[in-house]
Amino acid sequence: MMRQIKYFQAVVRCKSFSEAAEECFISQSAISQQIQALEKELGVQLLHRENRRFSLTPAGEHFYKKSLILTADFERMCQETVRIANKDNAELRIGYLRGYAGQELRMAVAGFSEKYPDVSVDIIHGNHEELYDALRSGRVDLVLNDQRRAFSDEYVNCILTTRECYIEIAARSPLAYLEGVETEDLKNIPCILVASPEQRKNERNYYQEIVGIKGDFLFAENLEEARLLVIGGKGFMPIEGDENEPGFTATLRRIRLMRRGKPIKRNYCAFWKTDNSGYYVEEFADMLKSEFQAANERQYEI
Repeated sequence: MMRQIKYFQAVVRCKSFSEAAEECFISQSAISQQIQALEKELGVQLLHRENRRFSLTPAGEHFYKKSLILTADFERMCQETVRIANKDNAELRIGYLRGYAGQELRMAVAGFSEKYPDVSVDIIHGNHEELYDALRSGRVDLVLNDQRRAFSDEYVNCILTTRECYIEIAARSPLAYLEGVETEDLKNIPCILVASPEQRKNERNYYQEIVGIKGDFLFAENLEEARLLVIGGKGFMPIEGDENEPGFTATLRRIRLMRRGKPIKRNYCAFWKTDNSGYYVEEFADMLKSEFQAANERQYEI
């Protein structure tokens, strides 16, 4: 019955028997027969057919929604059963910057999980030094991090992109109308950083000494909390990620961060140990690199 349910889901999702059949690699007549068999076994009509059109019956709509939950639970149960039987839980452990706002990592994780559903993906976030320590101690396999230190031969150092730095500021701020703002011009506005209590000193020192921000600092535990502070007019936030993040809120504006008339730039990299270049690590790194390349191309088109 599970196969018949998946055929039914495909027909509803595609809104077409022919497209669903193509997706499921069977003939249109076969998928129609399978759904009729499902209806016969259930003893109810799931689809109301009229000429070449169809629509869900009330029972069919209920069954479709519940079947999606059932299928997700069934697939999860099968994956866990295989892992228990094999006693060798294939996993990929990823770390990423606590304040990173780009979509590239999300897209890469989604693509990897779709291709390797039996591989457990565990994700942590942290500031630069926390990620470095996690990678060095073997608690993660790969990290998406900014480059703050010289490359080491101990690690594979894959530069994903070089991005101009931006700040987020409340849309109602007069600064929101600028295309770029000098670090010197921000000295009277608090800088809001996303950092754990243990990393606040390190993050403050980096932004003071390397980036050149000289004002006061406020700290948030996560990106959402930091953005609420920005929206509330408490300060500005240096942002990690893409200038053109989809779904960007109208209550915030992004402005280039400048120093002496030039945009400040930063490298974002994937790092992993050279002695841990397993298949899944390199496969995920390739997916991540592809997502960054696609994002760079979209940004160039804009």
